[in-house]
Amino acid sequence: MYKPLPVPMELLTFIREGNKFLIAGHHEPDGDCVGSQLALTSALRRLGKEAIPCSAGPFKRSEVMPYEGSFITKAGIKEREGARVLVLDCSGLNRTGDLQSSLEGLPTAIVDHHATNENTQSTVENPVFLDIAAPATCFMIHALLEALELALTPEEAELLFFGLCTDTGFFRHTALNGAATFTTAARLIAAGANPKKAYQAINGGKSLNSRILLGRVLSRAAAYFEGKLILSEETYEETQHFGLEGRDSDNLYQLLQSVAGVEAIVIIRQETPKNCTIGFRSRDRINVAEIALQFGGGGHKNAAGSNTPGVIEEIRPQIIQAFEKVLSP
Repeated sequence: MYKPLPVPMELLTFIREGNKFLIAGHHEPDGDCVGSQLALTSALRRLGKEAIPCSAGPFKRSEVMPYEGSFITKAGIKEREGARVLVLDCSGLNRTGDLQSSLEGLPTAIVDHHATNENTQSTVENPVFLDIAAPATCFMIHALLEALELALTPEEAELLFFGLCTDTGFFRHTALNGAATFTTAARLIAAGANPKKAYQAINGGKSLNSRILLGRVLSRAAAYFEGKLILSEETYEETQHFGLEGRDSDNLYQLLQSVAGVEAIVIIRQETPKNCTIGFRSRDRINVAEIALQFGGGGHKNAAGSNTPGVIEEIRPQIIQAFEKVLSP
């Protein structure tokens, strides 16, 4: 049975001894990233510390768009002065996109649950709180705030529950070791989180364009390796026409994962004429994080992503070749 890791003493000392923190997250943040950043920002401010949430964006997902105004996109001289950095939901500054250059050179701590994170050495100067079995970074931030002996405010509980629901697919991905996940969820609800509100934030408010784009990407889906891999694409023209708000990745993956026999799903999106983002999902046994690494990305065993140079026509055969090693009979 999964037992959450204790919060490293180095991280607690790092926070207690600091007075000013820049709270950073990964490029293209999701609900877990945003929720963990803003909940920790709120808690640190209640401790009398200066805390500044930072994100390079873009805020593509409809559920995180309302939070975009809470973040700065770059740390200037004023923000950097006397500051320490807390990097959440990713392996380090290299995953923060355009934010990286403005944070380099400052004392930095990491809180993450991704299996592709190789920063396992925790020191006083650079603490690392890594738990690859944790269901979400928000789950870990809840443990951190408890270790700091802070009772949650209702707003912090809502943010952490929002992030926990994001990374668990509203608990659809919770397996046999999920007792700790539901225990934490219950404690967040008791502290003020509203499950109905979180569900509506994640799954509601979609535009008609998002349904049209969903249909187009679904119509382009193709099966490989006797149906074990499903791959589809979003063209640059669609990206330009529908915009970021037209996307509904979670429902897209959920629909394709319901196909009988499928083990992995890949969606390639032509973000610019020379660059693509790739989303990887798997049901269980396929470790898509390892495949995402081959394309400059990372993530979880069953959910990963990457941002890579190239066009769909070039990247598609490379992805099929990468999956051939794990899906061929």
